[in-house]
Amino acid sequence: MDGTLVDTEPYWMDAETDLIESFGGTWSHEQALQLVGNGLIDSAIILQGAGVKMGAQEIVDELTERVRVRLQQDGVPFRPGARELLRELRAAGVPTALVTMSLRRMAEDIVSLIGFDAFDVIVGGDDVERPKPFPDPYLQAADALGIDIADAVALEDSPTGLQSALSARAVAIGVPHIVELDGLGADALWKTLSGRGVDDVAAEFARARSIRTEASL
Repeated sequence: MDGTLVDTEPYWMDAETDLIESFGGTWSHEQALQLVGNGLIDSAIILQGAGVKMGAQEIVDELTERVRVRLQQDGVPFRPGARELLRELRAAGVPTALVTMSLRRMAEDIVSLIGFDAFDVIVGGDDVERPKPFPDPYLQAADALGIDIADAVALEDSPTGLQSALSARAVAIGVPHIVELDGLGADALWKTLSGRGVDDVAAEFARARSIRTEASL
C-alpha cells in the first residue's frame, strides 16, 4: 500500500522523526529509508533503539494515528496509475488483494477513499504473525482469494515486500519509489504504474512463468 498504491512514505518518515525528536533523539533520512516496507513492530523496536521510551505497540499506534491525521489534513496522495490499473483489473474480473504492513484500520481508511470496490481481500500488518519479508502475508492473501500463490502477481515498492512476494512464489513486479530495487530478484521492474494495464500484467506473468519453468527443467 504505502509507496505502491499511495505515496504515504514521507508521512511515515515525518511521524518517525517527530516522535524520536520528542524524546531528544535524532533521525536521518537514511535511517528512515531502512524502515520502508518493514513490519511495524520491527520498525518500533528500531525506534526504541533510537531513544523512543514507549512500548512497541504504543509506538505502532502512535505512528499510525499521526499518519491518519496527516491523511485527513492533506488528503490521500495516490501513486500515478495505481487506481487506473486497479479499475482495469477489476473490470477484467481479476481477483485483487491489498497486502500491507500498515494496520488493517489504516488500510481500510485508504481503500474507502479509492472510489470503487478495488479489493476482494485486505491483509494488514496486524493480521499476520510473521510480517514481510516472510512469505506469510502473501500466502494468507492467496488463501483468502482461493488461488494458488504461483498464479498471483505482486506489485511491490520495497526490498522487504519483494522478498516476501518472491519467497511466497508469486510473480513479483517491483515499482521503485523511495528506495531502489535493482538486483533484488524481481521478475520485472517498472518505473511507474502509469500507463500500465491488464495486458502488461498478464505479459509479465506469462514471461516470468516461462522463465521459471525453463529453470526447473
